[in-house]
Amino acid sequence: MVEEEIFLKRLQKVREFLMEKGLSAFLFSSYPNVFYLSGLRASHAYVIITEKEAFLLTDGRYFEKAKEILPSFIEPRLIVGDPFKYLKGFLRSLKVEKIGFEKERVPCEFVERLRNKGYRLIGLSQVLKNMRMLKDSTELAIMKEAVRITDRIYRELLNHLRPGLSELEIRGKIVELIFKFSGEGEAFPSIVAGGAHSAIPHWESSRGLIDKGPLLIDMGTLYKGYCSDFTRTLFLGKAESEFKKYFEMVKTAWYKAFEKVKVGVPVYEIDKAVRNYFEKKGVLSYFTHATGHGIGIEIHEFPRIYYQKNRKFLRELPLIQEGMVFTIEPGLYFPGKFGIRLENIVFVEDGEGKVYSEISMDLLEL
Repeated sequence: MVEEEIFLKRLQKVREFLMEKGLSAFLFSSYPNVFYLSGLRASHAYVIITEKEAFLLTDGRYFEKAKEILPSFIEPRLIVGDPFKYLKGFLRSLKVEKIGFEKERVPCEFVERLRNKGYRLIGLSQVLKNMRMLKDSTELAIMKEAVRITDRIYRELLNHLRPGLSELEIRGKIVELIFKFSGEGEAFPSIVAGGAHSAIPHWESSRGLIDKGPLLIDMGTLYKGYCSDFTRTLFLGKAESEFKKYFEMVKTAWYKAFEKVKVGVPVYEIDKAVRNYFEKKGVLSYFTHATGHGIGIEIHEFPRIYYQKNRKFLRELPLIQEGMVFTIEPGLYFPGKFGIRLENIVFVEDGEGKVYSEISMDLLEL
C-alpha cells in the first residue's frame, strides 16, 4: 500500500535521527506527531520508535480504532490501569538506555513521573519540524482538497452576509458550511471582525452586530487531519477612497511576497519583500505580524515567514524547498478605524509557488 510506504519512510527518518543523536528510542506524545507517524487521531496515545520496532500505546477509547488503521509495522498496545505506571513498565521492558522525548510538548510533571533508574530520558525540541515542513503527495492532495472546500464555504457564506448579523452568527454559519461541504470542523476559531474590530489582527468574534463597512473573515477547515487557512477583507456597502487605497497596498504586498516564492530563496525574503514595500509606502508601522507561517496538521507550523536583522535568527530559517506549504497574509491595521488582511495558502511545486484557491483578491463590495 502507498500509504504504508509513506509511514514507513517517516519511521525510517526517525530511526536515522536516533542514530544521529545516539538514542535507543524516542517517545512521541503530542497529538500532531502521533498522528503524523501513525495515522491515529487520539487525545491520549504514544508512539515509541526503537531501532527495529515501533509501538503505539493508547487506552480503551482508541484501541480498537488503532488496531484497524495502524500500518502493519506499528504494534498497538492497550494501556491498562495507571497510564504512567504502564508507560514506565513498557519502557523498561524495551531494555533501552537513552529515550528521547518532546520536551517542548510535555509538562514538567510528565517527565518527573516517567523518570526511572532503568533508562535515561533526554528532552529534545522540534524533532519532526523539518520532516513535517515538506509535505508528501498524500498530504498535498489532502490540503488542496481542504482549500477547495474552504473556497466553497466562502462563496456560499457571501450569500448570507448582511448588516444586522452578529459576528458570532456569521461564525456559526461558517461552522455549518464546513460540515455541509465535508470538512471536519474549524481549523481554528474563525475570526469575523466587522468595522473597527478588523483593526485587531486576532479579534475574537463577538456578539457585536456588523454594519455597513469593512468585514474581515479569517477561517479554515480541518479535513482528514489537515488545516486550511484563508482570509479576505470585504466591504458591506460602498467603500471609501481611503479604504480602497490601503486595500490595494495590501493586495500589492501579497503579490510582491508571492514573487519571492522560488526554490532556493531564503524563506525570510518573502516577509522582507512585504516590509520593504510597506516601508516605501510609509505604512510599515501598521503591519504588526509576520507575513505567514507553515501549515499542515497544525495551523501554525515551521517555518515562520518572518524577517528581522538578526544573523542567528536568519540562519535558522530554511531555503524554500519543493513540498513546502505556507501562508502569505500581509495586513495593515489602523486602530479605531479598520484593518485589511488578505491570505492564501501557497504550495511550492515545480520550483515556484502555486495557489489553488480560486477566490479573487480584488475588493468585493456587497
